[in-house]
Amino acid sequence: MRTETPQAIRLSDYRPPAYLIDEVELHFDLSPNATRVKARLDIRRNGDHAEPLVLNGERLKPVSVALNGRALGEGERTVDDEFLTIPNVPDVFTLETEVEIDPQANTHLEGLYMSGGRFCTQCEAEGFRKITWFPDRPDVLTRFTVRIEADRKFQHLLSNGNLLEAGELPGGRHYAVWNDPFPKPCYLFALVAGELDVLEDSITTMSGRKVELKIYVDPGMAPRAAYAMDALKRSMKWDEEAFGREYDLDLFMIVAVRDFNFGAMENKGLNIFNSSLLLADPATATDLDYERIESVVAHEYFHNWTGDRITCRDWFQLCLKEGLTVFRDQSFSADMRGEAVQRIKDVKQLRARQFPEDQGPLAHPVRPSSYLKIDNFYTATIYEKGAEVIRMLKTLIGAQAFRAGMDLYFERWDGHATTVEEFIRCFEESSGQDLSDFFAWYEQAGTPKVTVKRRYDEAARTLELELSQETPPTPGQPNKRPLPLPVAVGLLDAEGRTLAFERDGQAMDETVIVLKDGAAKVTLHGVDRPPVVSALRGFSAPVTLITDAEPKDRYVLLASDPDLFNRWEAGQGLARDLMLARAGGAPNEVGEERFAEAVGRALTDQAAEPAFKALLLALPSEQELALARQPADPAAIHEARETLRTRLALHLDEELRRLHTGLQQLGEFSPDAVSAGRRALRNAALDLMAANPRSEVVELARGHYEAASNMTDAIGGLSALMLIGGQAFEDALAHFYDRWKDEPLVVDKWFALQARDPGDGALGRVLGLTAHPAFDPKNPNRLRALVSTFASMNPSRFHDPSGAGYRFLADQILAVDAINPSVAARLVEPLGGWRRYRPEYGELMKAELQRIVGTEGLSKNVYELASKALAD
Repeated sequence: MRTETPQAIRLSDYRPPAYLIDEVELHFDLSPNATRVKARLDIRRNGDHAEPLVLNGERLKPVSVALNGRALGEGERTVDDEFLTIPNVPDVFTLETEVEIDPQANTHLEGLYMSGGRFCTQCEAEGFRKITWFPDRPDVLTRFTVRIEADRKFQHLLSNGNLLEAGELPGGRHYAVWNDPFPKPCYLFALVAGELDVLEDSITTMSGRKVELKIYVDPGMAPRAAYAMDALKRSMKWDEEAFGREYDLDLFMIVAVRDFNFGAMENKGLNIFNSSLLLADPATATDLDYERIESVVAHEYFHNWTGDRITCRDWFQLCLKEGLTVFRDQSFSADMRGEAVQRIKDVKQLRARQFPEDQGPLAHPVRPSSYLKIDNFYTATIYEKGAEVIRMLKTLIGAQAFRAGMDLYFERWDGHATTVEEFIRCFEESSGQDLSDFFAWYEQAGTPKVTVKRRYDEAARTLELELSQETPPTPGQPNKRPLPLPVAVGLLDAEGRTLAFERDGQAMDETVIVLKDGAAKVTLHGVDRPPVVSALRGFSAPVTLITDAEPKDRYVLLASDPDLFNRWEAGQGLARDLMLARAGGAPNEVGEERFAEAVGRALTDQAAEPAFKALLLALPSEQELALARQPADPAAIHEARETLRTRLALHLDEELRRLHTGLQQLGEFSPDAVSAGRRALRNAALDLMAANPRSEVVELARGHYEAASNMTDAIGGLSALMLIGGQAFEDALAHFYDRWKDEPLVVDKWFALQARDPGDGALGRVLGLTAHPAFDPKNPNRLRALVSTFASMNPSRFHDPSGAGYRFLADQILAVDAINPSVAARLVEPLGGWRRYRPEYGELMKAELQRIVGTEGLSKNVYELASKALAD
């Protein structure tokens, strides 16, 4: 039974570092089980305090400590499990230390560890303290010089910055020396050593400098890095054009590793990537993989300025680099793949990941005020909601002032660690606006509910819009302030034609209403006909929208809204209401048939892109429906969704078949947005047909799988067969594994697909797969593919009435916690929403959380999230 209560770290307790480090020299003598790390730190006191020197260090075996060349005895320094403390030091001095670490035994995958027989590092957020003694905090910026020595079998010796020298050593060993001229916090340190293939290219920057580009991968995998290289080059050019940011070193490197807690890491000049987000070819990667590679390569590169050159003063400012950089990578993806389709995908992700956080016990502001383990705050709120806040800021002050504010931010804070306050101050200066009220978006948790009511006066030709907002209470914040938020509005008539209007004497066909207070009224003039209001266009604010619109208005929007996001949103709203009505015991069969007819008309719109049509065919998820009506009944929601899917499949049968036949791939595979959109629509049509699983559909899905010439279509066919179930699925599943069993990233897809199986035996299948020879809980990718996918994406089976799904997840959390606490903590979230479900489900979920919290030896990572989930 856990008896101690970990103490929280609070933003209000922040103090500047007592000591600064101007230069650090690191010497690595690499050995899988006994790596020696020598560190030479040039340290100076920061201020006139008399505090002792305290350096972080965990799982380090001390060898020596010397101050200004003199070895310190045990009475002159103390070492415990977390710190090296030296009570008496001069104002300026040199500290030399040597420690021994065991990378092979490091299953936490933080600090220096082994992956696939290679050395690699992950230091964000607090991994550097597992390498050597150091003030492991982001506001200590240091210039690094690194010497790496290793056996010659570790072919490439890589670190940050520029390569100064390399050569051979006696005994079959070699070395390399790297220098990073830019000061950086230790969380951006990186080291990789091992046998790797390299894909090389170059780019010329806007100032005419040539930059060498190198991507290091598993032997034989270099061709699969070609798309990542292309995405990197496009990212570098885009950042020059969109933000005026040029790369600053002469070399940029990326390394793919197999075992990685995160997706990727932006270490200065040496990005380290989870191989799943770097390697792709048509045979082994889906279109979604290509999209993610493009997005993540851009994200990590963009961090060179928003994260590396300018970093966070403390970890509470994490959104300053992550939310801002997500906004930048989303903007890049919109330019690459189409603004409307990308916006819909980004909002779908926000609603699937961040909205549940805001509605549960783990709700926290974009800038939290306290934490036990900062690893737990790499959340959708920090990333996705943080990006939405930046997007609103740009809308509120305008594109020109936003760009000027970014330019000022780069100029003022280059080479420093700063705060969200200083970031916002740059935009106050560039726009001349007071943004003090806007800062509440960073300090207040929860998703606001915005209500729009309308009153049309036909005689006066006026439309009065009444807007109000309310943010529900969240843990620790019962009372909420109104937030400034932009609501983009346009008008259509009953025939779907755009209606012009006047606001403040200016003619327009779209306007942005800024809701600053709890309520506001706006009058639009010159509205010639009864209007259909298209509100929150482009999802202009991360809110839940409530309107007094009738269903007929949504049908107008679905058919005709020039804002494609709102056209898609209208269809989602209609489907959501129909499914919730059926789940609540009041089915509207007439409405369901009308909806099917409207979707059919949308599919025949020749002007709409295939990628957009594919999104129209996807109904709101069961998880989204569970958020919309509480207490949620998972079984009723599942049945309601399947019923509407079946109705759509029956009504649209002929059109779906036409699409499936007409969109067959012609010629060679291309990952471009247009080709990917065609494949997306073809697979979406097959997916929907699977809801009507008669024999000819089974054969169609089987043929789709067997004829697939790329992984996107192979997974599409296999997914359809999974939804149908039966021997055809089992045969295809066995065939798929036999073909791809030697490809780890494809085997991850095989596990994930089965984890989503909605069939009656799904839980038993998942339990059995944990004993499969290919399942390795020490590999984060494999664990997430099976366990996280089941708990997060298979609600009808995870919420088994017996509670067996909850027990399975809790067992996995506890088992993984002993291996990798950071990864284990990320599995807690599906249990955290227990209050949203009917008591017979919620109490079983709560019991598993209680079992987790009561476990002896539980990590801080898991304890923090599980205990918060249980708190009142």
